[in-house]
Amino acid sequence: MTVLKIVLIVLGAIFLSLALLRVIRKLHRSPAPTFIGRFLDSDFRRWFQPPDKMIERSGIKPGMTIMELGCGSGAFTTFIAKVVGEWGKVYAVDIQPTMLQQLERKLSRPENQDITNIELRQAGAYDLPFADESLDLVCMVNVLPEIPDRGRALREIGRVLKPGGILAVTEFFPDPDYPLRSTTIKICQREGFIFDDNLGNLWNYTVRLKKSPSGVMVKKIDDEFK
Repeated sequence: MTVLKIVLIVLGAIFLSLALLRVIRKLHRSPAPTFIGRFLDSDFRRWFQPPDKMIERSGIKPGMTIMELGCGSGAFTTFIAKVVGEWGKVYAVDIQPTMLQQLERKLSRPENQDITNIELRQAGAYDLPFADESLDLVCMVNVLPEIPDRGRALREIGRVLKPGGILAVTEFFPDPDYPLRSTTIKICQREGFIFDDNLGNLWNYTVRLKKSPSGVMVKKIDDEFK
């Protein structure tokens, strides 16, 4: 058997596995399992998804009050906290307590002792523990497709965002839940978010949307969903 045939067989097995995993994930949407928390918060993962690019594309700036929804074990949390600075605030929110425990251990390390603007909250996307119109920006990295009722989650995000506040959704292939950016934009616009920008490439993109400056979220109904 030639080297080329071996490579083709390996690639075929990988793509077949990804396709099967995508089918399973579509049938059963759920958060990433906690046992892969170490991989999610790894330099290897950040090599593919550089935090500085995600932060820049999301529009994260010093002094902002931010919710990182679905923070997991904290692959990007400390990077966000350093950018918003001492006048900013980062709420790291996840539905899984074991993920938050991993993040808590990470924050207790000596190299993170000077980071004091992160607050951990256990909560689901349907019932966020924040007052109406209290956040400047909500970011989600490889999270939105994992939520069974994305419309309900987006409406709740709209509630806690300030008028004109930013929703930044980042997706990465080959995540088994990866959606095309057009799909992400359509889902968010359907719940009243206004398109702002679309950054990155096919494999690693960030879609940035805004809540209306008036604070009113106008739900859009596409013809195919009437």
